Amino acid sequence: MKRLFLSLSLTMCYLLSQGQGWPSQYGGVMLQGFYWDSFDDSQWTELLAQTEQLKGTFDLVWLPQSGNCGGTSMGYDDMWWFNNYNSSFGNEQQLRKLINTYRENGIKTIADVVINHRKSSNGWFGFPTETYKGVTYSMRAADVCSNDDNGKARTEANRLGVTLGNADTGEGWDGMRDLDHTSQNVQNTVKAYLDFLKNDLGYAGFRYDMVKGYSATYTGMYNTSAKPEFSVGECWDGTNTIKNWIEGTKVNGEIQSAAFDFQFRYTVRNAMNNASYSRLAQQNDGNWPLVSSSYQTGKYRRWAVTFVENHDTERRSNAAQDPLKKDTLAANAYMLAMPGTPCVFLKHWKDHASLIKAMVAARKLAGIHNESTYKNVGSAVQYYANTVDDRLLVVVGTVSAYESKIDRQQWAKAVTGHHFAYYLPTSLQTAYADLPSGTYEGKQQVRLAAIATGNPQLVYTTDGSTPTANSTKVADGTFISIDTGTITLKVGLLKDGQVSGIVTRDYVVKEKESERPVDVPAFCTVAENEVCAFFEAPATWTSTVCCWAWTNTPSDNFTFSERHNWPGASCTKLGTADNGNAVWKWTWDGTKQNNSAATQPAFIIFSNNGSPQTADLVFQNGGYYNKDGLKATVTPSSIEPIAVESQQAEQRYDLQGRRVNTATLRPGLYIVNGKKTVVR
Repeated sequence: MKRLFLSLSLTMCYLLSQGQGWPSQYGGVMLQGFYWDSFDDSQWTELLAQTEQLKGTFDLVWLPQSGNCGGTSMGYDDMWWFNNYNSSFGNEQQLRKLINTYRENGIKTIADVVINHRKSSNGWFGFPTETYKGVTYSMRAADVCSNDDNGKARTEANRLGVTLGNADTGEGWDGMRDLDHTSQNVQNTVKAYLDFLKNDLGYAGFRYDMVKGYSATYTGMYNTSAKPEFSVGECWDGTNTIKNWIEGTKVNGEIQSAAFDFQFRYTVRNAMNNASYSRLAQQNDGNWPLVSSSYQTGKYRRWAVTFVENHDTERRSNAAQDPLKKDTLAANAYMLAMPGTPCVFLKHWKDHASLIKAMVAARKLAGIHNESTYKNVGSAVQYYANTVDDRLLVVVGTVSAYESKIDRQQWAKAVTGHHFAYYLPTSLQTAYADLPSGTYEGKQQVRLAAIATGNPQLVYTTDGSTPTANSTKVADGTFISIDTGTITLKVGLLKDGQVSGIVTRDYVVKEKESERPVDVPAFCTVAENEVCAFFEAPATWTSTVCCWAWTNTPSDNFTFSERHNWPGASCTKLGTADNGNAVWKWTWDGTKQNNSAATQPAFIIFSNNGSPQTADLVFQNGGYYNKDGLKATVTPSSIEPIAVESQQAEQRYDLQGRRVNTATLRPGLYIVNGKKTVVR
């Protein structure tokens, strides 16, 4: 154990000495805090609320592009660089609070930097005029590449009588204005922009988008000026192209940026999608991953940011790409055991937070870093096994097919899940709980392990007391449940009546938000024979909520009359729930597209006037839904009809909670002395 902790101490010393482009022997793990159209899950307030869950696991969080783009956007049509940070993910104050709170909790943020191209705000060449530190920055036609948009920019420049800049120094893109990085004005503006991101907003580093669109020398120039702690480029290509881009960022012989290891991603995808784990040792179309020992003896591992999925590879806005289709856990387990700096995809984190936490904790305990070395110790179609720095053994695939080959005097199983297992050296001589301390949602399962020789028993307590020989005893590999609440788990090794190697885990386990009961507001009512549904919209849905309701067999659309295509019928806003969210109602008007025999929909979707939207939800008449699905059902009320003239001077309210006078009372549904009443 002393040997392991010495290694960890040395790693921490390396962390204190930041290198160029990316730190040497860096042991941190990154989270990509967004996916395509993640407008709800990546709100600054939503990411802020995840601070407790993220800290201790992730050292870096890559945020979506944070400037205003002139409308709902993931940020790749960037427009404002300095003066407008009210974006699709929240306002500037929320962004600053997020960055500062993360930093206070040991999490640094990576800015998504889009400087290959820029969206114009007024015609082809009209960009925002902005001021930063008393200097006004404004781009013009001369800052746009002369061959932008396959000649369309030239045509427009000739029409307007303006002069364009020089030819593009990289690949062109027919979409927005490609910036001419040979322009001194562009260079000055980009340098100021990066200074603003780092020294004003507080980002620790940059993720550069589409770096093949301009020469790598400019990334080197910009990083030399801004001096980010971390820099990673999206060089989406084969290994040699990525390597050449990394080398191209050099300034005075020093590499200035890391790059995403796309070929690592493809190799993992190929192995997982084909359930052929030995393919982890193979190339992808002739390309080795940067972190592979087979590629230039692993010299680029320091500069490799590994990933198994991201917002682009998973899908574009228009169609599926080449996604990782299965074995998500095994893919992440392999990545988190290997050298390079792993970057976890937000969707994977949301689906498997507890196990990913456990993987990262084992990685950090073993002291794995971006320049670690590994050795393959088992390869077959059904499994693949590596040892990393002789401090972690990872097996992916059918673990049971390889287990008989493991030396149990050397390795003990620490973390396991579907198609993966981690083993730690028995020389640690410690008890182990695979779920690290932290805040969790929903009941948790914790695997207790003896990372030791001699097969000792385990003893544990959940009240914070020190375990003794009389405490609850379990065998190695036992799973125990941790219910909601605040719990301190202590686990120790029991051998010859003595307890040693005690580990402590502090848990705060909250009820899952999706499983929490909802209080249906009193204004949600259903009349006899009414076909309807209610939707509690997220706070980020600020447009009119629309409904799309249909059946497949027979094929029919119940939201056809108002508009004939997506997003369907507009809902009616009823009021506000106790949690502050707006509640909307859709009522079928009796019109169907095909006039089939169906009397109510089978499925329903709610959307924020088109985007974002819910999943396809099973329709329940009177159903009360939120973004997680059906939460309750409102049934037709037992209503007492009375005439207006018979009303006494009682407490009368409309369904929005407003007091109603008898003199202005109209026929309709009211709350009279706390009772739903029809006034005729």
